[in-house]
Amino acid sequence: MTASTTKTDYFIELEHHYGAHNYHPIPVVLEKGQGPFVWDVDGKQYFDFLSAYSAVNQGHCHPAIVAALVEQAGKINLTSRAFHNNLLGEFEKYITSYFGYDKVLPMNTGVEGGETAIKLARRWGYAVKGIPENQATVIFVEGNFWGRTMAAISSSNDPSSYAGFGPYMPGFKLIPYNNLEALEAEFKANPHIAAFMFEPIQGEAGVVVPHEGYLKGVRELCSKYNVLMIADEVQTGLCRTGKMLACDYENVKPDILILGKALSGGLMPVSAVLANDEVMLTIKPGEHGSTYGGNPMACAVATAALKVLKEENLADNAEELGKLFRQRMQELMHESWLISEVRGKGLLNAIVIKPFGDGQTAWDVCIALKENGLLAKQTHGDIIRFAPPLVITKEQMEEACAIIRKTILAL
Repeated sequence: MTASTTKTDYFIELEHHYGAHNYHPIPVVLEKGQGPFVWDVDGKQYFDFLSAYSAVNQGHCHPAIVAALVEQAGKINLTSRAFHNNLLGEFEKYITSYFGYDKVLPMNTGVEGGETAIKLARRWGYAVKGIPENQATVIFVEGNFWGRTMAAISSSNDPSSYAGFGPYMPGFKLIPYNNLEALEAEFKANPHIAAFMFEPIQGEAGVVVPHEGYLKGVRELCSKYNVLMIADEVQTGLCRTGKMLACDYENVKPDILILGKALSGGLMPVSAVLANDEVMLTIKPGEHGSTYGGNPMACAVATAALKVLKEENLADNAEELGKLFRQRMQELMHESWLISEVRGKGLLNAIVIKPFGDGQTAWDVCIALKENGLLAKQTHGDIIRFAPPLVITKEQMEEACAIIRKTILAL
């Protein structure tokens, strides 16, 4: 690093030179986090209003979760599933009781959870529903996002996800989101549908909240037509939307539940797929798994992370402060023509930005927010998602809203 090069420039240039160019981050280099705050390499403090895409619901470096990690790190880290370990069964018992399912299949990343759910659904379709071999269909919704694997992009209608990566996975069908009529039409037309997989609130699409009754309607249709309901709660689950699960808003229980992100409080990749025996036990030994899935450290960390959610009442805090945030953004929308819409639930929220200046977009707003001490990230060009750690206080939320207001009014 030369005398004229800043620390930020130095680290960004390292990534640019030696790393794949598959991300376009906000130009800030972070080295420390605590609670709802992060600090860059120059010591500047920011509100974190992305929470690593809702992986840090419990706040950065939560002491109870870090303690669980450190304690287990000194014992045993990885055994693979070739052998048993003393924490896996305890974790499986804890998480299945926590969410009310017979069984859990632990994996690492959210997208692995999605892949696991699809494999389970197809196997159930053949073994239980009686779908002819290789004819199982899984229905997805437009605007979905659950990762970057071949299966995930094959279910996407976003060209930035799938273009140039074909041929694509067969057996997938897309329908409009938040449309029960379209869903039932597919169920009626195709007896070989194994599952319907969707996000209860679409995250990457821009925090798209379905109409009241949609989740309950999905549950009723899936039960009526003997189709598995798969809820991708990797981002919406674990208190983010003001309930433990977004599905809890309408008291519906999916046949397959996918969790990830905040399941570890951001300390390491941990995901889980939960289902009852009729579904889960269709997969036999040797047919699915992961070297790291269910490793002892992941079990210790995930158990601690789940305990924090309940012990600190983070769902209630997300619900209360989410209402405050949307109220402040609605007030700001009346002050500034720049905002055309405010939407969200709990502390998963978004504002829609109108084009301004000389072709400026939501990206430019995020850059201005960074300069004023708050980090957020745009999606789909004109939408800014705001998702702070759920440990944020009312006073901190008011301060953060003041930063957003100051930034928007200055533009």
